[in-house]
Amino acid sequence: MEIAGEDGFRIRSYRNGAAAIEGYPERIADILSNPERKITDVPGIGKGLAFVLKEIAERASCEMRDTLLQRFPVAALEFLKIQGLGPKSIALLFEHFKITTLDELEQLCKDQKLRTLPRMGAKLEEKVLRSIQQHRERTGRFLLSFADNTARELTEYLSDLEGIEAITPAGSLRRGKETIGDLDILVTGPNAVAALERVATHPKVHEVLGRGANKTSVKFGREGLQVDVRALDHDSFGAAMQYFTGSKEHNVALRQRAIRMGFKLSEYGLFRADDETRVAGDTEAGIYQALGLDWIPPELRESRDEIELAAAHALPELIEQTAIRGDLHMHTTATDGRATLEEMAEAARQQGYEYIAITDHSKAIAMAFGLDEKRVVEFAQTVRKINETGDLGIRIFSGLECDIMKDGDMDISWDALAELDIVIGSVHSHMNQEPEAMTDRLLKALECTSLRALGHPTGRLLLHRDPFTFDFDRVITEAVRRGVWLETNASPERLDLSASHIRMAKAKGAKFIVSTDAHHPKHLLNMRYGIATARRGGLRAADVMNTLPAEQFAQALRNSRTNGL
Repeated sequence: MEIAGEDGFRIRSYRNGAAAIEGYPERIADILSNPERKITDVPGIGKGLAFVLKEIAERASCEMRDTLLQRFPVAALEFLKIQGLGPKSIALLFEHFKITTLDELEQLCKDQKLRTLPRMGAKLEEKVLRSIQQHRERTGRFLLSFADNTARELTEYLSDLEGIEAITPAGSLRRGKETIGDLDILVTGPNAVAALERVATHPKVHEVLGRGANKTSVKFGREGLQVDVRALDHDSFGAAMQYFTGSKEHNVALRQRAIRMGFKLSEYGLFRADDETRVAGDTEAGIYQALGLDWIPPELRESRDEIELAAAHALPELIEQTAIRGDLHMHTTATDGRATLEEMAEAARQQGYEYIAITDHSKAIAMAFGLDEKRVVEFAQTVRKINETGDLGIRIFSGLECDIMKDGDMDISWDALAELDIVIGSVHSHMNQEPEAMTDRLLKALECTSLRALGHPTGRLLLHRDPFTFDFDRVITEAVRRGVWLETNASPERLDLSASHIRMAKAKGAKFIVSTDAHHPKHLLNMRYGIATARRGGLRAADVMNTLPAEQFAQALRNSRTNGL
């Protein structure tokens, strides 16, 4: 609709309707099929969208979609994933060149024809070519959350079988990797082979890739995620868990260690090389112990230094999700959130949190009705009154996700920011700056005396947008000097900072927060993905500020900017 230049109000109506459906606790199809229910009772769904939803439920499409697919190729949505191209520029491409595929777009850039269009030049051609290549490299990858939800759905589906002892995801999902290529599920028990037949009959399986005595492979869902389900003997379950969790490099290093110690290691167990006597295999811990190692958490199995640390009994005690006492980055209906402060607070209280920070957007995010100075000060006053009553049963910290502008200035005056308990500074615009300019921009933002944390510090969107580039070492050094914390954003689309950046920052003495950037109560559940990333980065509970009890955290907020200055 944006490419077609449809009315902005109508586009917003569709976006808001989609968000309302996504966050609604019931299936829309169930409401539509119930004559005693009205779909317009769902907040955000009016008569127009109700008609569209009825169409979709009846025939898996709607008039608007049919019309647009006649006007534009299916690849139009794929074009939107290419950095540098927006709806207007894509409309120009279709109008002038009648292209229908990414291959044709790539050839246009190579032939230097893109620059013949208004407001397009050689730099854009180079950017589009790079982005097309990156997009192809990402094809076939899935977000961690998608793979996790698929694994949960299949685990529940297979759990109905009798004679099943354990159903466990392995592979890159178990390691908490930010994107997943395929999904491994291991099943053990006297009736484990029954799972191989049952998975092939799941209604979301649209292709069975192969069936064997111990393994069934399927394509799951319209997205086509490959799922491999393996039936295992009880005695080899631990060895198989170790083998199929990986990574490949970790497994190679472990097998080499086994050989040096006179063993053979495979997915079936650990055996003596000379007489093939079985040494271990029913548990993972037994495998590692027999090799003279502490058990290595899956998130660390990337063949860095984990085997050496395990041999020296020096592995870090990684943070657990139960250590988190508060979520420090969330949005409400005051800007672009889908729930009120009170609703977010209740959802957090149900998670067992002691405190939260409400951090709505600042005014630069005009589409989100961001807060200006007046609203910021009023919000801080409101939160103080809420805490005085204690009616919400959870402590609220007044906060703001304040935009870091192109020149490094904060979007809100320092005087207004000083009224808040916590300010998270984030970059949401001009992400194509040269590395030197982006570095200067972030360094200038760090001068703000109210800034407590850098939000999603590299700006990446997984499978969509690469991190912006800057002198990470220099910026983190200055953040540590000024007592500014770094966010590990648990939103599955971000997981920013990455594990590698976390390790680099930790080595410099940085402190972190893990928060969800929630725009709806259900987004609070994404904390587990942030914790997985923090664990991959080697973080302990002591490295993460929102593991502190409420009063200690409040004191840390007051003290943070005096560190090192």
